[in-house]
Amino acid sequence: MRDASFKDFVLDQLEGLEGVSARAMFGGHGLYLGEEFFGMTWKGRLWLRTDDRSRGEYEALGSEPIPFGNDPAGNVYWSVPEDVLEDARRLREWARAAAATPRPGRRGGRRSTRG
Repeated sequence: MRDASFKDFVLDQLEGLEGVSARAMFGGHGLYLGEEFFGMTWKGRLWLRTDDRSRGEYEALGSEPIPFGNDPAGNVYWSVPEDVLEDARRLREWARAAAATPRPGRRGGRRSTRG
């Protein structure tokens, strides 16, 4: 699937999540909730920001870290499993949680829980 059409699919799945948008970047699209960058579409996959608390759930469902840099396993952006991607309600929950996850090197931040 071409990245632009995949981005459109992701935005359709996130419909109802107020303030979500996408901006072109690095051959893909950055995803924002308001002004908060929380994920991206790149090479036909959706990648969301994780932290030590949420990463275990991603790993348990077969997700992988985005293959950037010298230590991909240390990346905070992880792939979204297909079953989550296809479940719009669940994907919105994951997107909200990713947007509430503090960016690396940033103290505090908004917190949210999936429910």
